[in-house]
Amino acid sequence: MPQINFSNLDFDQIKVSIKDYLRANSDFTDFDYEGSNLSTLIDILAYNTYLNSFNANMIANEVFIDSATLRENVVSLARNIGYVPRSKTSAKSFVSFVVDTSGATIQPLSLTLKAGICAVSNAFGSESYSFSIPEDITIPVTNKIASFNDIQIYEGFLVTQTFTYNSSLYNQRFILNNGGIDTSTLKVKVKNSNDDSTTYNYNLVDNISNVNDTSNIFLIQEVEDQRYELLFGDGIFGKKLQNGNIITVTYIVTNGKLANGVSSFSFSGRIVDNNGQTVNIGISNLATSTASTGGGDIETTSSIRNYAPRIYSTQNRAVTSSDYEALVYKIFSEAESVSAFGGEDLSPPQYGKVFITIKPKNYNYISDYTKRNIVRDLKKYSVAGIIPKIIDIKYLFVEITSSVYYNSNLVNSLDSLKTNIINSLTTYAKSSDVNNFGSRLKYSKLLKTIDDVDSGITSNITLIKMRRDLGVVLNSFADYEICFGNSFHLKYDTTGNKTPFNIKSTGFQLSGISGDLYLSDYPDLTNNEKGTIFVFRKLSDNEYQIVKRSIGTIDYVKGEIILSLLNIVSTQISNPTNIIEIEAIPESNDVIGLQDLYLQIDMNNTNITMIPDTISSGSDTSGYSYSRTSSFSNGSITR
Repeated sequence: MPQINFSNLDFDQIKVSIKDYLRANSDFTDFDYEGSNLSTLIDILAYNTYLNSFNANMIANEVFIDSATLRENVVSLARNIGYVPRSKTSAKSFVSFVVDTSGATIQPLSLTLKAGICAVSNAFGSESYSFSIPEDITIPVTNKIASFNDIQIYEGFLVTQTFTYNSSLYNQRFILNNGGIDTSTLKVKVKNSNDDSTTYNYNLVDNISNVNDTSNIFLIQEVEDQRYELLFGDGIFGKKLQNGNIITVTYIVTNGKLANGVSSFSFSGRIVDNNGQTVNIGISNLATSTASTGGGDIETTSSIRNYAPRIYSTQNRAVTSSDYEALVYKIFSEAESVSAFGGEDLSPPQYGKVFITIKPKNYNYISDYTKRNIVRDLKKYSVAGIIPKIIDIKYLFVEITSSVYYNSNLVNSLDSLKTNIINSLTTYAKSSDVNNFGSRLKYSKLLKTIDDVDSGITSNITLIKMRRDLGVVLNSFADYEICFGNSFHLKYDTTGNKTPFNIKSTGFQLSGISGDLYLSDYPDLTNNEKGTIFVFRKLSDNEYQIVKRSIGTIDYVKGEIILSLLNIVSTQISNPTNIIEIEAIPESNDVIGLQDLYLQIDMNNTNITMIPDTISSGSDTSGYSYSRTSSFSNGSITR
């Protein structure tokens, strides 16, 4: 008698297995007749087996973090390796204002800005956001003026929640009622009882190293409905709560990234003086130098699956570059992509340093204030003698010029087809293939992305260029170094000699020289790897006049340009900053974002040209009038 194999989840296969079993048993008949009662019973058995197999498979999937789909299960599995998912984070800004107390009947000695709502947004779309401070801020009054300078405000509402510890309750839990909490704003205070006025501050920790039985600490963990639970010490690791202790918790409930970008605020706080009197007059307008940033959503399930094992592998120490990358994601929730590498990989090497570049989610660069905070937190994990250093992100842009051939018999609207091509390239530009550190533009995949847009597309000739934007210091002599991280393509003339203008630039002006000037290169005739940079004045599309020779060097293999002692007074591109755009043709069409280079396809400088394929459409089967497109870049001597 054959065994029944129920490992298959297909209903029909399960039914066949049951029939095979019955066929080996002569006591049953009519099981092959679909209209029989026995056939109906077989369907019920197969359906029941199918459901049980499906449920067993789904349950088994939820046991492993790689395959679990329910957030609560993923969070629970991550908790087993000590990982706490990132909470929502408040958008933050700094505001300053002064209070003139000259109108007060009794001159105060100090003013206190009370915790809670401090400001509201002005003219920010159709929404209004409230910004709060988590604790009171007291400022002395000097010459009848109290100056509140650089007060950090957090988007959201300040919430207070109180618990009473009851030792007679088994497994008492301290669960915060609200979702959307920014856990970085959690403040926990404990007092012995309601009759005791002395309070003790408890600190949030993420591990129990250096914790003893008297440490005033607490931990958090995410529980159901994206809420958080507080965990206190047990008398061995952390101080244990005593019966009747009163626990007061304050935190900010935020809207996350929705409030990023607010740059105008109105005062909406409460100020009291040292006499307990409320101050309502003499308050100036709020001033801020930067728009609100740093708001982020709660960590997604896929992100937890990805980073929980990586954080666990670091074991709360930063040794390898991947350790630093994983810890930056833990420390800075707004990191979209991180690249870390040792100083020994640089030329010349810088031993004892780790260089870190961060691409934030909602903007291009991170502030100096954020850099300092990240470095401070990283030092808690780094090995003695190793200095983490955060450097500004460098963008490597790829520009696409594509001639797309199409069969006019299969295309209804040329404009729609072109729009669809641009949309497909935009989607590819946002993918992790290119929009990342260490990513690679896969040229064959790029060509396929264009070809697959529509069946009417017959082929495409696509050229790519690399571009870096050189930020300049005006009216000062300065040296510049700009790296592409990819080898440059060298052009040759018909006699086999290397030719200039392998790089091109936008215009700029130098001190003491009139007119717009441009950069280009001249290869060393005896060295295929090196060349010199010169400055020239453009006379026509193909004619030029050199005004400065040997103002720098170029390494074609490393993709590196060094400029020496240039006093630039203006640039053609000056909005929002003064830059010189420098382009080059890559030696390989598979462009790589090396180390701190963040690879991006520049859709604003991508050009699509639609060309009818007269051969495929049948209008010119001989190919005599077929329009040919060069597979090599030509054009002007300037960008």
